[in-house]
Amino acid sequence: MAQQRSEMVSGRLALLLPHLSGGGAERIAVRLAQDFLAAGYHVDLILQQTQGELLSLLPSEVKIVDLKAERIRDVVAPLKRYLQESRPDAMQISMWPLTVAGLIAHRLARSKARVVISDHTVLSKQYEGGAVLRALKLTTRYFYPLADTRVTVSHGAAADLARLSGIAQSKIEVVYNPIAEPPPEVRISPEIESLWGAADGRILTAGTLKRAKNHDLLIRSFAILRRRRPAKLMILGEGELRVHLQALAAREGVADDVLLPGFASDPWPYYASANLFALSSRYEGFGNVLVEAMHCGLPVVSTDCESGPREILDNGKYGTLVPMDDEQALAEAMETALREPADPSPLKARARELSGQSSSDRYLQLMVGGSEAAGATSARAAAAPQHRG
Repeated sequence: MAQQRSEMVSGRLALLLPHLSGGGAERIAVRLAQDFLAAGYHVDLILQQTQGELLSLLPSEVKIVDLKAERIRDVVAPLKRYLQESRPDAMQISMWPLTVAGLIAHRLARSKARVVISDHTVLSKQYEGGAVLRALKLTTRYFYPLADTRVTVSHGAAADLARLSGIAQSKIEVVYNPIAEPPPEVRISPEIESLWGAADGRILTAGTLKRAKNHDLLIRSFAILRRRRPAKLMILGEGELRVHLQALAAREGVADDVLLPGFASDPWPYYASANLFALSSRYEGFGNVLVEAMHCGLPVVSTDCESGPREILDNGKYGTLVPMDDEQALAEAMETALREPADPSPLKARARELSGQSSSDRYLQLMVGGSEAAGATSARAAAAPQHRG
């Protein structure tokens, strides 16, 4: 099958990331690798370090290139060698400051590969204040103009990058993340059902247990809700704040109703088992999990954080937006959504409208050019029944 695909186009595309952990950018890289393969390209996944929960999801045809680099600056020399030896036609680089190291290596290698750099968050929020923010401003202003294309995942993130870098926002592409729909039949395992128990009101969130996701706010809001009605909150993900969140749930008196099952490579059964999805983030470049929840027809409540949720929910048309850091407002919105569930059909249609194959096709077009990408897209469509399930 790999030989048939390579005969269709036979170009080589590279994706560069720090690792393949369970984050949103990493899931998108897996999706792009799958779609580029199906379009007939050879795909190299270049990792600063070969580690992460999502490695098992990669198709076997993807070539993994391990740079074995402990620090960002150690990426430059091995990436330069890769570019000189493998000569890919195009390379997508995800996440500052790896984007800068990749651009430097590309220049030193005198590579002819097109370079697409992608940032998946609101950079000024992720790197607030101090020397890191100064370095962010300096490097994006100096190096980002060297890329063939700059991509962000929302218009809000594009505006933020424009302010930081001095690059006109019109020269920054916005491509919503390609997020696959759930399989036609999702089986909810007995293990998941046993976690929920007989809960009347199943609230789900998903994301790395880190400060940016503001799970503290969600737990405090849930505690307010729990005093009014029965419910359980499941926080799907893993991270450095696990012990802190468990302690907070205990202090709020809801330890028995806050579930932390860890990371799941297949989140769809968890979405299918829930009644409501809640997002409490301080900022989101896009908000993949919102789209995943909407694909499953789940009602959505989200903080009105910068910048993805308002775009995804179309100013509140497809879900409830609540002010930042307002525990009471979030609790009331969750209570209302549980009491008055939304019609799932518009939510599913909105999810399909926002992301999917068209986003992958746009990335392909940016990497290889319009006419060739169009031919590859046609070839993929013809080959998809044979090569993809």
